[in-house]
Amino acid sequence: MKTALITGANKGIGHEVARQLAAKGFHVFIGARNAKAGRKGAEEIAKKGVNATFLEIDVADNASVTKAVREFSNIEDHLDVLVNNAGIVADGDEAILDVSDDLLRRTLETNTLGALRVTRAFVPVLRKSKAPRVTNVSSGSGQLTGGADDWAPAYSISKTALNGVYVTARDGITEIRG
Repeated sequence: MKTALITGANKGIGHEVARQLAAKGFHVFIGARNAKAGRKGAEEIAKKGVNATFLEIDVADNASVTKAVREFSNIEDHLDVLVNNAGIVADGDEAILDVSDDLLRRTLETNTLGALRVTRAFVPVLRKSKAPRVTNVSSGSGQLTGGADDWAPAYSISKTALNGVYVTARDGITEIRG
């Protein structure tokens, strides 16, 4: 059976991606930092008679990501699809000159480093797949030209940086093949 982990899958885009992959026969792992919301998201998808498993993961926390890899590996021996979807837009993200260093750090930690951290951690189980895929969910706000236009600058910077991670790591990601 094909497997997929979607971070931030308890709601929104991540939940819909998980629902669609489950409908295509994937065993989907609903990655979420909030256990109650994550379990609810997995239960909603599983009601349709498909395989959906909650996996607690806070992409901004190394220990949480390491624990998630162990828990995943206790259930499945390979990962076919990783969708790095988890992200935040924090309150107070209005004007770059007013954004605090702490808010910018938290946003980068989740939206940029989180995707890289999760990808690195799951490489061993991705390599066990015959055709592994990693998708990073970005945003038009991350474009250098015609992007955010002064909307949520910390978020926009984090998505621009995520795009940079993908471009510079593309060869490393495509060479995950086992």
